[in-house]
Amino acid sequence: MTAHPPLIDRVTGSNFAYQHLPLRRCLDDLADLGRTAIELWGIAPHAHVGWMTDADARSIRHAAAGRGMRIACFTPEQVMYPVNIASTDPRQREESRKTFRRAAQLAVELGAGMLFLTSGRGREDEPRDAGWRRAVDAIGEIAQYASGLGLECVLEPLQRVESNLVNTSSDARRMLDDVGASNLGVALDTVAAAVAGETVDDYFALLGDRVRHVHLIDGSPAGHLAWGEGDLPLPAIVDALDRHAYSGLATIELFGDGSYALDPRPALERSLQAIARA
Repeated sequence: MTAHPPLIDRVTGSNFAYQHLPLRRCLDDLADLGRTAIELWGIAPHAHVGWMTDADARSIRHAAAGRGMRIACFTPEQVMYPVNIASTDPRQREESRKTFRRAAQLAVELGAGMLFLTSGRGREDEPRDAGWRRAVDAIGEIAQYASGLGLECVLEPLQRVESNLVNTSSDARRMLDDVGASNLGVALDTVAAAVAGETVDDYFALLGDRVRHVHLIDGSPAGHLAWGEGDLPLPAIVDALDRHAYSGLATIELFGDGSYALDPRPALERSLQAIARA
């Protein structure tokens, strides 16, 4: 078995809880907390795909590098924004595809080797397979385009309130099989897995080394909480990732709670300490 650094050394920083603060504040905090890789959330005002120029992306890349960090994954906002690759509206689908093609270009300028995807959602009053076919078509096109730029892609199963398409590890397995792109893997979100009644072992049983990224976050079981503020079994999760020889990155995805947005660093620091102990 190939040795890999301890999980705590592979925990990435992110701007997920910094949307109401300057990006430089996020970068300063992450560097001070010893992070060397970042998952960049593509939201306004930090890195909105629709506004960001190539020069803007390179500036972010250089700002991170100046603090000893690299952009490892670019995660454009695609759940709350009007971006839906499985929409029934042809205009929305095409604009969504354009958004991801542009996001792939920006990922290259950012120096990120990974582009983060979700399945979108179909209408609630149509057969699920109709939305599924639209998602397969779009994800296949995006993955192919990203491959031409030398990028890996990861697809994250979402909670049912966020999508009616890919919600479980078995959904992700089916989507990967239907798309058939070798550069497409899966992002395991510990909250989404718990809400679906699944474990890390369930994901690896179905997906093996196609699990290529992790969102490592606490919940009850929903909610993107700092570790120790939810009910998820962090030591068991870390142990399972180790048993399956997971060698990728893991992002602390703090979200939602207003107190995090007011001052994200303490919650991030508590989470890093909990992961280190685990």
